[in-house]
Amino acid sequence: MTDRTTRREFLKTAAGAAAVAGSTTLLDGCAVAAGPAAAAGVPPTPPRVADAVNVAVIGTGGMGSGHMNAYLKFAKDGAEQVRVVGLCDVCQPRLDVAKARTDAQQGGSVDLYSDYRELLKRPDLHGVVIASPEHWHGPMAEDAIRAGKDVYVEKPMTLRLDAALRLKEVADANPNVRVQVGTQYVMYSSYIEASRMIAAGKIGKAVSSQTSYCRNSKDGEWLYYAIDPAWQPGVNLDWDRWCGPLGRADWDPAVYARWRRYRKYSTGIIGDLLVHRITPLIMGANLGWPTRVVASGGHYVDKVMENHDQVNINIEFENEHTMIVAGSTANEVGLETLIRGHKGNIYLGGRTLTVRPERLFAEEFDEETIDGPNEGDTQDMLRRNWLNSIRTREPVASPVELGTKVMVIVDLATRSMWDGAAYLFDPATKTVRKA
Repeated sequence: MTDRTTRREFLKTAAGAAAVAGSTTLLDGCAVAAGPAAAAGVPPTPPRVADAVNVAVIGTGGMGSGHMNAYLKFAKDGAEQVRVVGLCDVCQPRLDVAKARTDAQQGGSVDLYSDYRELLKRPDLHGVVIASPEHWHGPMAEDAIRAGKDVYVEKPMTLRLDAALRLKEVADANPNVRVQVGTQYVMYSSYIEASRMIAAGKIGKAVSSQTSYCRNSKDGEWLYYAIDPAWQPGVNLDWDRWCGPLGRADWDPAVYARWRRYRKYSTGIIGDLLVHRITPLIMGANLGWPTRVVASGGHYVDKVMENHDQVNINIEFENEHTMIVAGSTANEVGLETLIRGHKGNIYLGGRTLTVRPERLFAEEFDEETIDGPNEGDTQDMLRRNWLNSIRTREPVASPVELGTKVMVIVDLATRSMWDGAAYLFDPATKTVRKA
């Protein structure tokens, strides 16, 4: 593979898109691509990395470019020994922009790929960042794990629950591979301290919790992703490969740029926004598996968007706990994040935690506020946590099991929003049914 994909080479690779679509198999209702990286056999054990960590980015759009820039800055500032050795995308214009920036920042010439499976064959590659659209998260992560590469997969971990359960099985079968899910708020010390307090019985039985992610816009959510008139399917963009596991569709630049607005390709507010709040709250409240989910909402302002602009979710957990979650892209006033206990309440605000006794238990402990250390941007902290795991093989902060619990909520809430029913999840059998 040369360090630059020419237009002729790109078109040659694009011609194989039909083969990719044809190589998918249906397992538990989820189409996943089979390929060289998914072949049977024992993957290599990821090595401890003493020198620079070699990473590659799959998907060089908004989130992918953000990750790429972060790793380049780590290296430039001397914060981390890391090098971006590969970039992968189905869109040549995006690759060209990413390559120019990477080459200018770190010197040399970064390799480009339009097929992520070719990227995974690199023996010098330690880890991959998966920043593709959600329907590709599961298949790409599975193939990377089987290839023995450590993984940082953007949130939501997958598009649907069946893909999450399959990914968990693959990750469990390859325990030496480190898989980080991109939910950075788990790095807030307040949630870690809340978990410690609850485990120690500080607030008694933790009976309920609440959180939200609400924001607003004048014209509609996710429209800030621009449509580039230079995109030409079959010339410099492989649209069929982008569609991949979900099957071929007519070219639509709005879908390509703003897929979070569309029901087929995203769960909208639930998967893109609320996972940020739900994930650390599950961790902080020491919750088990969700067992019952019901959601409601609708299209109240942004009626052009297929996905909902207002969401309200009620979640019950196996260890007798109820969580209330609100999401909106039509109003920015949310709920206060807190965990309610029989004896007291924990209020969570970024790195700050306040524990306050219930009136009946005020004699047992005093109100206390704890300000955690300001360690900088939580997303950078999560990236560096992953790099440390690649080097030391220590566990990651946002693991697949936690991501799977979140996907139970995402998937069941999405079903509930669309058909109006409550859904039950059985943690023992990992099955779903209507209530």
